[in-house]
Amino acid sequence: MAKVKAKVKDVRVQIILECTNCVQKSVNKKSTGIFRYITQKNRHNTPSRLELRKFCPGCYKHTIHCEIKK
Repeated sequence: MAKVKAKVKDVRVQIILECTNCVQKSVNKKSTGIFRYITQKNRHNTPSRLELRKFCPGCYKHTIHCEIKK
């Protein structure tokens, strides 16, 4: 007989990181598009919102990318 496990929420979740610099620019200027990264994080180790320094092709430099809601 096969054992059946109860469904548990996944520990690793998929998140979207968005450039904070491009978001601020798009308010004043014509939107050229906001660059986003898709990655994963461990929900137990990092319960708060994730911020990483990544390269943004829109700004053409390394900027802070923050986690956004899906």
